[in-house]
Amino acid sequence: MELWYNKAIRIPGENSMASKYTEEQLNSLDRETLIRLFLSQQEQLENIDHTLQLVLEQMADLKRHRFGRSSEKHETEDQISFMEVDGKIVFFNEAEVVAAEGNTQEEPESVSRRKPKKKQGKREEDLDGLPVVVVEHSMTDEELEDKFGKDGWKQLPDEVYRRYSFTPAKIEVEEHHVKVYAGKKTEDVIKAPHPQALLRGSLVSPSLEAAVMNAKYVNAVPLYRQEQEFGRYGLHISRQNMANWTIQCADRYLAVLYDYLHEKLYGYHVLQADETPVLVNKDGRPAGSKSYMWVYRTGRMYTECQIVLYEYQRTRNASHPREFLKDFSGVCVTDGYQVYHTIEEEREDLKIAGCWSHARRRFDEAVKALPK
Repeated sequence: MELWYNKAIRIPGENSMASKYTEEQLNSLDRETLIRLFLSQQEQLENIDHTLQLVLEQMADLKRHRFGRSSEKHETEDQISFMEVDGKIVFFNEAEVVAAEGNTQEEPESVSRRKPKKKQGKREEDLDGLPVVVVEHSMTDEELEDKFGKDGWKQLPDEVYRRYSFTPAKIEVEEHHVKVYAGKKTEDVIKAPHPQALLRGSLVSPSLEAAVMNAKYVNAVPLYRQEQEFGRYGLHISRQNMANWTIQCADRYLAVLYDYLHEKLYGYHVLQADETPVLVNKDGRPAGSKSYMWVYRTGRMYTECQIVLYEYQRTRNASHPREFLKDFSGVCVTDGYQVYHTIEEEREDLKIAGCWSHARRRFDEAVKALPK
């Protein structure tokens, strides 16, 4: 800004160069000259501001090149980059981005750096325990005689190269033939022992349903994408069938495990509870009606055996946690939702913790109750 004060300003009738104006000189100028002087100074300020913005942008760009990251990495661990194409969110350069994360940040060429040493035995450690299939590559005696002549060669130790081999999922139909026997002199009929069907009259097998559940709830693969993947293997399974299999197996087999874990949950001293709204389209109510998913889990200090249970309910009233926690004695960490504290007031063996506002309110009520 000091440069601006020293810059000349042309004013009609005055010298072409002037470094400063005193108050007396400014008072002697007429109105038209003052207006031109002000407009000239305003134009100079705009030019300075524009130049300053360019300088700041250049400095920021140089700083990014000097100190910035050499590759665009994920802001969150295990996060995949996406982009929008024709209004749809699709995967974008996933392989390039994930591969770039393993590279170290580039440094200026003037800075020498040493290549990090590889951990000794890392490859053997990765391959340990995997089955090995030996694939031999050899030459016939005729080929060797053409190269070296008769008895003109000897065999040296093999060169060994190791590669991972991957076989995609194999689909086949299990056709169970159960032998049936009947007595010649009696009407008794018996069948040979055989495994019971997972779902009677259904084509689903335990291995297939386990694959569907693992893909859906562990790898987050939607049913419609599983349907497409099975189709590429020549297996035509609709997403409706997969959904029905999963629901029936959950009700028939996993409900027993859920009840067992619910009972085991009561053996812990500290639990955590919360609820969140969900929209359900088909439960006998209008589409989009709000329901709630309640979650109960063991405290984070119990690292050896964590239990997390979800419970779907249509409402958010106190009857749901009251029933779920009816046999629990201990501390339950929650937010400030009043129903938890309502249940706490009903019982002496249940303590609700984690909400400062509620604790402060209880403290204020206790202070007011003190004799004056």
